Amino acid sequence: MRHSSRRLRGHFAAAIASVLISGVAAAQMGPAQPYPSPSPTYPSSTPPPLETGGLTPPPTMPSVPGESETRATLERAEREDAGRGLEFLWLDVEGGYEYISLQTFKANSLVDAEVVQDAGSAFAFGVGAGVRLIFVTLGARFRLGQFSAWDLWTLNAELGLHVPLGALEPSFTFSAGYASLGAFSVGNAAAGFDTDRVDVSGFDARVGANLDYYLNPLLSLGVRGSFELLVLSRNGALQPTAVPASAAQVYARDGDGIGFGLTMSAVAGVHF
Repeated sequence: MRHSSRRLRGHFAAAIASVLISGVAAAQMGPAQPYPSPSPTYPSSTPPPLETGGLTPPPTMPSVPGESETRATLERAEREDAGRGLEFLWLDVEGGYEYISLQTFKANSLVDAEVVQDAGSAFAFGVGAGVRLIFVTLGARFRLGQFSAWDLWTLNAELGLHVPLGALEPSFTFSAGYASLGAFSVGNAAAGFDTDRVDVSGFDARVGANLDYYLNPLLSLGVRGSFELLVLSRNGALQPTAVPASAAQVYARDGDGIGFGLTMSAVAGVHF
């Protein structure tokens, strides 16, 4: 009987020790961890985030203030530019009205006004060609005016400054070069006058304003106005025969004059 009670006390003590040891182990392990949930799934329309080895792509940069306004301005300018693009070569022809006065600012016997008119108006035509660098043009221009008493032709180097405004394009031109007066017609009053002996030439400087409209990137139509300064001189010739004495005195010695010209013309241009 004593052996049985002793055995029961031993079992009871072992049970209590087992409970105490289990409690201490649980306290050292901490709270129970929840079972990990399965990886989230994403709808087929939304791709999963890009992650490789724990690395994620950088966030999208915020838009710079004013960027949308700048983009809208560029798109509007492209629409208003009529799709012209860059231009490298140009060629134009012109025709219109020209008035020339040979001795307005200085009259030193350049021509004899009693035999040859020193001013007049006539139809003038011209042609120009050159290259273009964005808004600057460089080229050459020939212009001829056929007046009642003489012809005047000029050959100038030309610089142009252009202001593109979509299909419309104002521009300003500056040119200088050579001018020559010839093909004199002195009439019956000086039938024996050898006009081939009269050589009048000199310097021409011109400034102009233009307005062109681009029908398409290749073709333009416009108007042009210009003012030019003429500085001309003449070498003395042999005394002509059968002309008034005053004319003989004029053309026997050198002469010069300073005058001006005004031109209004229509222009058609081709651009490459």
